[in-house]
Amino acid sequence: MKKMIQLVAIIMALLVPQSINARTGVNYGPSASAFSVETNGDAQQVRLRIYNDGLGGKPVKTINMKRDPSSKTLWQASVKGDLKGKFYTFDVKYNGKFRGECPGIWATAVGVNGKRGAIVDLDKTDPQGWNTDKRPEIAAKDLIIYEMHHRDFSIDESSGMEHKGKFLALTEPRAIEHLKALGVNAVHILPSFDYASVDETRLDEPQYNWGYDPVNYNVPEGGYSTDPYRPEARIREFKQMVQALHRAGIKVILDVVYNHTWNIDGSNFQRTRPDYFYRKNADGSYSNGSGCGNETASEREGMRNFMIESVKYWVSEYHIDGFRFDLMGVHDIETMNAIRQALPDDIFIYGEGWSAGSCAYSGELAMKANISKMPGIAAFSDEMRDALRGPWDSNSKAAFLGGMKGNEESIKFGIVGAIQHPGVDYGKVNYSKAPYATEPTQMIAYVSCHDDMCLVDRLKASVKGITTDELIRLDLLAQTVVMTSQGVPFMLSGEEMLRDKKGVHNSFESPDSINHLDWGNLECYPQVMDYYKGLIAMRKAHPAFHMGSAEMVRRNLDFLPTENCLVAYHINGRNVPGETWGDIYVAFNAHKRARTITVPAGTYTVVCRNIKCDQQGLTTVTTRDGKVTIPAQSALIIHN
Repeated sequence: MKKMIQLVAIIMALLVPQSINARTGVNYGPSASAFSVETNGDAQQVRLRIYNDGLGGKPVKTINMKRDPSSKTLWQASVKGDLKGKFYTFDVKYNGKFRGECPGIWATAVGVNGKRGAIVDLDKTDPQGWNTDKRPEIAAKDLIIYEMHHRDFSIDESSGMEHKGKFLALTEPRAIEHLKALGVNAVHILPSFDYASVDETRLDEPQYNWGYDPVNYNVPEGGYSTDPYRPEARIREFKQMVQALHRAGIKVILDVVYNHTWNIDGSNFQRTRPDYFYRKNADGSYSNGSGCGNETASEREGMRNFMIESVKYWVSEYHIDGFRFDLMGVHDIETMNAIRQALPDDIFIYGEGWSAGSCAYSGELAMKANISKMPGIAAFSDEMRDALRGPWDSNSKAAFLGGMKGNEESIKFGIVGAIQHPGVDYGKVNYSKAPYATEPTQMIAYVSCHDDMCLVDRLKASVKGITTDELIRLDLLAQTVVMTSQGVPFMLSGEEMLRDKKGVHNSFESPDSINHLDWGNLECYPQVMDYYKGLIAMRKAHPAFHMGSAEMVRRNLDFLPTENCLVAYHINGRNVPGETWGDIYVAFNAHKRARTITVPAGTYTVVCRNIKCDQQGLTTVTTRDGKVTIPAQSALIIHN
């Protein structure tokens, strides 16, 4: 058997370095199972309870665990009999009071709502062919990331999918065919671990949340499974989803939220080791760098180890291809670098290079400005995002897309991938006054994500009197900037359908009527999907748009003279390995009227112009005076 039958796979002695003292979980055996849990040194008692069911009912066994003689923090118990299919909890006593039952911090299978750990045979959760499943071989520079929420993607009747709002929706032909037709090669799934805000016993009622309220970090969310009462179902169906995407050549990136827990007193962290996993201010209050009431202390050995072993588990057990760290700026640099070193090189790591408030930590945090100190880790570029759509703190203020001057250098910053480049005036960049990336693959290029308004809503809110034609033109212009950036491009699910959220800024718990994708938009606005497909296909086919090396970008990309609301640049494709185009000119015009740029006289193939994009060529243009026209509110890409 390739795996022991187990509740906890990632913390057993064979899988964890011997220097790590924390061992929380169970070693299963058909005649007896050994349990262990780590506590703080002042724990007075630990009770282990065994249940027949994942929720309700009385325990069938209650065992007082014993402290390991060689450790002040490790408690152990051996329970006779075959416990496969049973459930368990730990309850730790401090200061004369039990903290409350929980499955500990290392549970890898749980009952409904994650209240109790479950003992399952992980071998039996593997879909057929799982042992031959392989991660698609796609380099970081070649990634095109599609951020999605399981429920948004498939819940609407127009999706035509059977398993609406479930992991299994992404195994269906409708989903796979759409993603392949669009051309993306990585899906970023919003938090898919067990979270608190959806009651899995009431899935027949409308419920919604993005999932940034962690409970059990190493177990798939039951609300996205077909049966949250069966612990094996969520595990198997998650694997089936990954397998289907891998077979389609699409990587799976997991959104992870180690920076905070749903609450403090009810968390598995607090119930087993009070106050160990959280930072506190000098006055004894809990620090709130997450904006969610607490922040975790990644610099502490136990928390750092938990994060490292957790991501390793998702890679080994679920074949995950990458991680997006929520509020990465809450974590310390040493921890993020340790995570990078613990994972294979082809696992892509990126995150939000900021926090939601000040953190009670005096060392260096994994902020965007420190990305150069974290090789192989990327951060989102809010410089490019806000230069295109407008500042994050005001929905109504426009920027480049709304014809507002002064955003050109910030867009150029994003075009080169946040690296040092002689063509960028960093003093005029909106947020970062210096490059933060060593390589362009350390910058995520985007204009919209699940946070804030989606692109359509933001354009409607910030561009007064916008018409449908303008809306489409500016949407496509924005994504052309993103998809031709030397950074790693990232798009929100549904933008290819001209998605809107009825103007809701923060839809984390809005109903399906706000968050769903309307697949009928593909028929209403076919030109949008066609453009996205052509744009993505062009990027994938032409290395000039994803050189992957800072030195290559500096050597081969130069900017044309910048004008208000007009940014243009040239790439020397002859010096880019594998590139079949020679001189490539790219221009972005946000004006409501046509503008011109000057290029060397000659004949050029037009591959992107006037909201059409086709790498095979739309037409040719011959210029003797060097003047080339860019239509209003659109992009132009030509080559010779």
